[in-house]
Amino acid sequence: MNKLKDKVALVTGGSRGIGKSIAKRLASEGAIVVINYKQNDSAANETKKEIEDAGGQATISKFDVSDFDTVHQEIDKIIEKFGGLHILINNAGITQDTLLMRMKEDDWDSVISINLKGTFNCTRAVTRNMFKQREGRIINLTSVVGEMGNAGQTNYAASKAGVIGFTKACAREMAPRGITVNAVSPGFIKTDITDQLPEDLRQDYISKIPLNRFGTTEDVAGAVAFLTSDDASYITGEVFRVNGGIYT
Repeated sequence: MNKLKDKVALVTGGSRGIGKSIAKRLASEGAIVVINYKQNDSAANETKKEIEDAGGQATISKFDVSDFDTVHQEIDKIIEKFGGLHILINNAGITQDTLLMRMKEDDWDSVISINLKGTFNCTRAVTRNMFKQREGRIINLTSVVGEMGNAGQTNYAASKAGVIGFTKACAREMAPRGITVNAVSPGFIKTDITDQLPEDLRQDYISKIPLNRFGTTEDVAGAVAFLTSDDASYITGEVFRVNGGIYT
C-alpha cells in the first residue's frame, strides 16, 4: 500500500505502545516515518528495525517534546533533511496518577508539560512549513479520560481535555491553508500497563465496555491512518473515538 508515498510523518513517543503501532502503520502505507522518543534508545532502534525489515522507511529523532527550543531545532532539522513534513502525530504522553489531595505540584506540572505543552510545541514547530506547503495532517492523541474524567487522574484528564480544545482551535486556524487537525481519543487499550492489572480489575473494566474487550494499539493506529489519508480530507476539528463504546 502506498497511500502515503513520499509523505514524511513525525510520530512523537513513537518507540513503544500506541506510538509504535502508529509508526509501523504509517510506514506500511508508504510514509517516511520519523520516530521521536525521549529516553529508550533500544526501543526506538527496535521499532526502526521492524519498520525497515518490513520494507518501510524510518529514522529516529531523540528529543523532549516539552522543551520549546529543542523541539523547534529538531523539527527544523527534519524538515531540512527531507524537504518538508506532511504529517504530525502528537502521541507522546505520560501519567502521574494520584488523588488530587495527594497530588504534588510536580505531578501536575510534568503531565501538563509533556501532554499539553508538548502538543503545542510540536504543532507550533511544524506550522510554518505546513503553511508553505498548503498541506498537512495533524493528529493529536487525547483520551476518553479527557472526555469523561477519572478519579485519581485530574492532571491527566486536564491535559487531555486541553488537547481537545487545542485541536478544535487549531483546526479553525489552519483550514484555510489546507491543513486538517483532528484528535483520536482511545479508551482502554491493551498495553504493558493493562497487562499488569489484577485479573479481577481487568474483568471489571472489560464489563463496562460494550464491545467487551480492551482495544489494541492497532485499533488506534487504524484510526490515525484513516485521518492521514485522502479519504479524510474533509474532516477537521473532530474527536475520533476508539473506545469500544464506553463513552459516546
